[in-house]
Amino acid sequence: MMAYKFALDAIDTKLEILKEEFQFLHDYNPIEHTKSRLKTPESIMRKMYKKGFEITLPSIKHNIKDIAGMRITCSFISDIYRIQEMLAGQSDLKILEIKDYIKNPKPNGYQSLHLLIEIPVFMSDRQEQVCIEVQIRTIAMDFWASLEHKIFYKYNQAVPDRLLQELKAAADSATALDQQMERLHTEITEIKEGNLELEEEERNQIRISNQQFEIPEALLRLMGGEDPLS
Repeated sequence: MMAYKFALDAIDTKLEILKEEFQFLHDYNPIEHTKSRLKTPESIMRKMYKKGFEITLPSIKHNIKDIAGMRITCSFISDIYRIQEMLAGQSDLKILEIKDYIKNPKPNGYQSLHLLIEIPVFMSDRQEQVCIEVQIRTIAMDFWASLEHKIFYKYNQAVPDRLLQELKAAADSATALDQQMERLHTEITEIKEGNLELEEEERNQIRISNQQFEIPEALLRLMGGEDPLS
């Protein structure tokens, strides 16, 4: 259990670095918040008995892949895949499995991107490869999943059909909201990029007697302290 805790600490540190770097480079943070959890030994044993696996430590490590779990919540759908790419680009991480419940939602409406990631944990006397389940979803997806979990917990799995239909309708509404917010996000990004290009053009021009002139490139380099012959 200690190795799994250290694995969560390591992935959390990686995410903090990626967040700060992305904020610095793009003035934007794709991660709203993260949450991690470790399964209790009791929960692990129940799952082993339920699935009929042999009760040994190697069997637990081989068969139970979600002992350590990390949930990453984003504002926009595009952020989910951006974070997946950033994690895949880490040389010491290995993505073992991808389950995309966004492109292929579950029948009940559940959406999320699930990754099984193997991360090295360096102990005092050995190195262990530890598996973590990472779930990446939007705020709307997370809100729906939390509500669905509470309803199933309250009814002990026997949820009335009427509520199941309303849950599916709520999932469809959450999807429509995510798609609308994604469109707005794209449009705002395009406007921002256009404004930056306009500001750059204005910086490279000079106005004399109400007439606008392009500043020669050599002069721009001199103004910037660069040698025009370099």
